[in-house]
Amino acid sequence: MTTEQHLGFVGIGRMGAPMAERLLDAGHALTIYDTQPGALQALAAKGARIAGSPKAVADAAATVLVSLPTPEVVLKVALGQNGLAQGSAVRTVVDLSTSGSQAARALAEGLAARRVDSIDCPVSGGVTGARRGTLALMVSGPRARYDALQAVLAVLGKPVYVGEQAGLAQTMKVINNLISVTALSITSELMVMGVKAGLDPDIMLQVINAGSGRTNASEDKIPRFVLTRSFDFGFAIGLSAKDVRLCLEESERLGVPLRVGDAARRLVDDVRGKFGDSADLTEIIRYVEAAAGVQVRGGGRSDAGGAPQPARS
Repeated sequence: MTTEQHLGFVGIGRMGAPMAERLLDAGHALTIYDTQPGALQALAAKGARIAGSPKAVADAAATVLVSLPTPEVVLKVALGQNGLAQGSAVRTVVDLSTSGSQAARALAEGLAARRVDSIDCPVSGGVTGARRGTLALMVSGPRARYDALQAVLAVLGKPVYVGEQAGLAQTMKVINNLISVTALSITSELMVMGVKAGLDPDIMLQVINAGSGRTNASEDKIPRFVLTRSFDFGFAIGLSAKDVRLCLEESERLGVPLRVGDAARRLVDDVRGKFGDSADLTEIIRYVEAAAGVQVRGGGRSDAGGAPQPARS
């Protein structure tokens, strides 16, 4: 197996693990690394090779994919001590994280100094999409490298090429994420308002989804993770706050005011402050419920006056 045929993967977390598993199942040889050794064992049992550092991954594979929580971690893993840029085999780094356009440009510059291409490839679709291979992948970077990687990316979902410029895909991703969290925020607020007024939340969703208010929040997140009170969509409010911040930072850099986006940021930050970074994104509604004194439950079980459930850890 040559290094050109070998893939590396750094960051075996909630999103990284199912993506790496799909690559293994598709027949790719894989060398993996994560700071939490326990995260690696399930993939090792399926044939992945465990490396001792990002550099060791980049010594084994010409193409390395990373799925990491913050821009700072991405840059440290790629450009820091024992980082990917120091690897002897790596020629392309694919950043699947949501790290923002400024970090993407810094990553591209740092890797270019070592003659390594950088591909921005943030993903949308959550843990379920990662497991099913139905993620939306936004891609920017050298067109020739994107063309060569399409078969690999297709294992993870549907790639859409947005341009050559470093950071364009990251800008597209944070725009998408701010739209998504804003839709969830306003839908959550108005579901609480409706229940307080005496409306049945199941009937509310029937009407909303038959009309012009329909969004992913009303079609998927609210019925699956709020009405059931499971709050296990699988995306932490702390990560959502990071994504919203990145979008607003980019809007300020470009001179485009986002008044609605700023309101969503304040709500997300308030939820994060009350329930903690690890609370599920769908727990936004619990913050609104606490102020209104109602709970939004499916199956005719909404409780006007019931206390909200404790935050999930």
